[in-house]
Amino acid sequence: MGHGPRYRVPWRRRRKGKTNYYRRLKLIKSGKPRFVVRRTNKYIIVQVAEARIDGDKIIAAAHSRELVKLYGWKGGTKNTSAAYLTGMLAAYRALQKGVKEAVLDIGLHEPVKGSRVFAALKGAIDAGLEIPHSEEILPSEDRIAGKHISEWASQLASSDPDFYNRQFSEYLKRGFKPEDLPSHFEEVKEKIQQEYASLQ
Repeated sequence: MGHGPRYRVPWRRRRKGKTNYYRRLKLIKSGKPRFVVRRTNKYIIVQVAEARIDGDKIIAAAHSRELVKLYGWKGGTKNTSAAYLTGMLAAYRALQKGVKEAVLDIGLHEPVKGSRVFAALKGAIDAGLEIPHSEEILPSEDRIAGKHISEWASQLASSDPDFYNRQFSEYLKRGFKPEDLPSHFEEVKEKIQQEYASLQ
């Protein structure tokens, strides 16, 4: 650890590895609200935040848990499909508050092509929120719809039923077959779009 008369103790969130202040400053200098995407072990959280001197003001937010409670989502709450739907929901709520554009804030997440944070970005863009991005980083439509999960589940169901039951136990507990994920995704997506039809 540094020492000496000129040493300055880093801010607490930087010491704990929670905030990259250099990256945050660049986003704030844009003058636009931040489209903040975070993921936990169980959920995807998306917020549209505006930087203030006294702390960030959250303009709109969405949590993947809401997909289950409000729209009957039966898939996982932390996968690519859930990230897309949560991003779309947060964007619609931001548009309702008059926010038309934002900049993406993925925090300390690695910017991996096609990852869940970029699935949330894709959901926001499809909702109509303007966010600077490169098309190359976005996941494919098939992946967003969960087609890769559906195909893998179908393969496992016939080749290794025991592993299939273990791997998709949470889905099966809800009475939902993972093979049906793409069609279920489209149903839930349509419910969200219909609720915010006036913004489209």
